[in-house]
Amino acid sequence: MLARLLQLASPALPVGAYTYSQGLEWAVEAGTVNDEASALAWIGDQLEWNIGRYEAPLLLRMLKAWAGGDGDTALELDSEYLATRETAELRAETLQMGYSMKRLLHELGDFQASRLDELAVSPGQRSASCGTFPYVWTCAAAEWQISPQDALTAWLWSWAENQTMAALKSVPLGQAAGQRLLQEIGRRLPLLVERTLALAEADYSNFAPGFAIACCNHETQYTRLFRS
Repeated sequence: MLARLLQLASPALPVGAYTYSQGLEWAVEAGTVNDEASALAWIGDQLEWNIGRYEAPLLLRMLKAWAGGDGDTALELDSEYLATRETAELRAETLQMGYSMKRLLHELGDFQASRLDELAVSPGQRSASCGTFPYVWTCAAAEWQISPQDALTAWLWSWAENQTMAALKSVPLGQAAGQRLLQEIGRRLPLLVERTLALAEADYSNFAPGFAIACCNHETQYTRLFRS
């Protein structure tokens, strides 16, 4: 299962994650992120107050639903996640990556046909939103019997790595700075995963107005490298 876990977390996963910055590019344009320290603050705060308190626990619930054979609950959570995407770019991002992930699973040739059929259901048949990236990604993780703790770690690491690569390109930062960022983020992940595993649903929160503003402003940013 380790190889499958690494495959899911790999930047080589062909879902287009490298084309998105999730507002980071605008934060650079605005001067909020301008060096290694401010990049760490931006990425670390997103992990602490946004990704770690909403996206990660929702991912955990999706994973458990798929593992328990409860595709309907996974689909409900998919709809809930999509409803929290604050901007058109964020919405398009997760749907594009979900679509690409579904296509990849089909092309791998060893994914259960029944699972593929469930993922391929037309959105109009079951839900207005079918196929966000977390929805499809957790289906793969459950099918490959990856533990919740390992799956969460892989998801958070992959997100942080993509953000770090976006910072390297847009600030810009050097390669050593990027590795220092990942080193520090890696130190924080075990505690973040532990907290996510214990977080009650009543404590979920994605209240991150600065992030939402950055993503909104990116949609009208004149010069940009990234799609969000």
